[in-house]
Amino acid sequence: MCGIIGYIGNRNAIPIVIDGLKRLEYRGYDSAGIAYFDSGILEVKRCKGKIRELETIMDGAHVSSTVAMGHTRWATHGKPSDENAHPHRSGRIVVVHNGIIENYVELKHTLQSEGYVFTSETDTEVLCHLINKHIKTTDTLEDAVRHTLKEIKGAYAFAVVDEKEQDKVIVVRKESPLVIGLGDNEFFFASDVPAFLSHSREVIFLDNHEMALLHRDGVIITDFEGNPLKKNVVTISWNPSMAEKGGYRHFMLKEIFEQPRAVADTIRGRAYAENGEIALDEFGLTADVIKSIEKIFIVACGTSYHSGLAGKYMIETLAKVPVEVDIASEFRYREPIVGKNSLFIAITQSGETADTLAALREAKALGAKTLSICNVIGSTASRDSDFVFYTHSGPEIGVASTKAFTTQMVSLYMLAIAFGKINGVLAGDKAEKLIDDLLHLPAKIEQAIDLDAEITLIAKDLFKAKDFLYLGRGINYPIALEGALKLKEISYIHAEGYAAGEMKHGPIALIDEDVPVVVIAPSGKLNEKVLSNMEEVKSRGGILVSVTTNDCKPAQQMSRYSIAVQSSNEFLTPVIMTIPLQLLAYHIAVLRGCDVDQPRNLAKSVTVE
Repeated sequence: MCGIIGYIGNRNAIPIVIDGLKRLEYRGYDSAGIAYFDSGILEVKRCKGKIRELETIMDGAHVSSTVAMGHTRWATHGKPSDENAHPHRSGRIVVVHNGIIENYVELKHTLQSEGYVFTSETDTEVLCHLINKHIKTTDTLEDAVRHTLKEIKGAYAFAVVDEKEQDKVIVVRKESPLVIGLGDNEFFFASDVPAFLSHSREVIFLDNHEMALLHRDGVIITDFEGNPLKKNVVTISWNPSMAEKGGYRHFMLKEIFEQPRAVADTIRGRAYAENGEIALDEFGLTADVIKSIEKIFIVACGTSYHSGLAGKYMIETLAKVPVEVDIASEFRYREPIVGKNSLFIAITQSGETADTLAALREAKALGAKTLSICNVIGSTASRDSDFVFYTHSGPEIGVASTKAFTTQMVSLYMLAIAFGKINGVLAGDKAEKLIDDLLHLPAKIEQAIDLDAEITLIAKDLFKAKDFLYLGRGINYPIALEGALKLKEISYIHAEGYAAGEMKHGPIALIDEDVPVVVIAPSGKLNEKVLSNMEEVKSRGGILVSVTTNDCKPAQQMSRYSIAVQSSNEFLTPVIMTIPLQLLAYHIAVLRGCDVDQPRNLAKSVTVE
C-alpha cells in the first residue's frame, strides 16, 4: 500500500516530506524516495529499504527546496529495488504514483518504438514518458497531463513536477485516495491526512476523475477535461487514530471503499492478459513444483475459510486438481492424509492466527509443501511457509474483514489460472480471457460501491429484523456464508448462510413474513435453480432480498428488494457481489447503534487457540 506526500510553499519542503513519509509508514513499504529542487535542478533520491536509509543517502542535508514530493512503495509491480523505487523520471518530468496502469504493456511497447528507454519494472515509467512526450507539444504541464489521462486506463493517484515549471505541482486521482492540505501560501498533498496533519487541518478530499494544480497562491481543481470544480473544505478535528479513517465514519466503511485499490494492488505485476500468464517468481513457485502437486489442502478460519471454499471451486474447475477445505481448528484433529505431493495453503490476513499456524506446522511435519496467502509481510505464517502469496491489501483495522476477503479470493483465482496453465488443462486463449476479466474487476467493484445509497435505504427497512437467512448455490454458497457472518459480527443479528439446495432440508421451516432472506442470484448456469428457490421463499411470505446481476431481470422482478451489480465471469462475479453484502451489514449495524469497528467479544486476529 504505497504512500504519497508532497509540499509547495515558502518553507523548506524536504524535512516536511521526510516527516510525512514517516507518518505513512503504517501503510507498509519496502522502498522510499524524494524529489526536490537544488539550485534549479530537479533532484531525485530513492532507495530500497527504510526511510532512515533514504535520509542517509541524501548528500544535500542542508539543501533547502520549497517544493518536494516523496513516496513509500510496497512492491506489487516489480521487485523491491533502487530502480523500482519512486519517484520516477523521464527527462524534465518526475512522477510519484500509486495504483495500476492497466494498459501499460501496450503503451510501453509504443513508447519503446518511439525511442523511450525503460529502466525499471514498474508501470509508473509509462506515466513519466507519456507526460514527457506530450510536454513537448503542449503549452503547460497541466495540458500534458490531460493528454496523458486520455491514454491510460486503470486506478491511480499520482503527482507530477516539471523541472522547467518549478512553481507548480499537478496531482490526479482516479480510484486511489489523495487529499490536499491548505495552509497560508503553502499546500500539501498526500495519500492520507496523517502525513501532514501536524501542519494543516483544512483539507480537500479529491474525488475520482479530479485533477488539481497546486502553486503558492492557491489550488485550482478541475475534472479531467479541464472544467473547474468547486470543492468543500473540511476542517479536521481527528485524533491520530481517527485521522487514519480518511474522512470515513468507521474503518470498516473505509476498508469497504478501498477494495478497488486493494484488488488492483493484489493483481499488480502478477497478471498479464497479453499472454495469459500469472507471474509466480515472487512466490518461489516453479513449474516443477506445481506439476508435482496431486492434491491441495486449503485451511483457514472465519472469513478466510469462506474465501478458501470459493477457491476450491476455482482450482478444481480451472486446474483440475482436487481440493479439500478445512477449518483450521479441526484440521489437526482428524489425522489428515497429507504427503509430499500435497500442497497446503494457509489463508490468514494477519499471518498470526494460532489455529492456522498450528495446522500449517502439522502439514509441514507430514511432508506437504506449504503456501501462505497473507497480508502482513514478515508475519509468522510468511516465515514458516515454503511459499508466500502476499495480498497487498494494506492495513485492515476494522475487526470485520472486508478487503482481506476479496483480495484472498482474487489471489486464489490467480493461483487457479497458473496451475491450470502449467498443468496444460487451461488453454492459452481461455487464460487470456480470464486475466482480462480480472483486470476489469476493480472498476466493477467501484460500480458496486456506487450502490451504497441504495443499500442504505434497504437497510433502513430491515435493521429491526431478528433473523436473516442467506442462500447461494455453487461458488456463491461461500458468499452467502460470508454475508451472514458479516451481519452476525457487527449487528448481533442472528443470521445463517445455507446452500440454496438445502433450504428444503430444514431452513425453510424458519421462513415467515418477518424473516429477510438474502439470495445470491447471478445470471449463469445455476440461475434457474436459484430462481426456483426464490419462488419457494416468496410463496411462504419471506422478505425476499436478491443480490443479482444487471442482466438477471427475473430475480429483480421477483424480489421485494433487489441489488444489481455488473457481472463478470462465474468466478469473479461472486467477488463483486460480496460488496453489497458488506455494505448491507455495515448500514444495518450503524442503524442499530453497534460499535462497527470493534464488535463485542471479537479480536482482529485470534492469536491463541
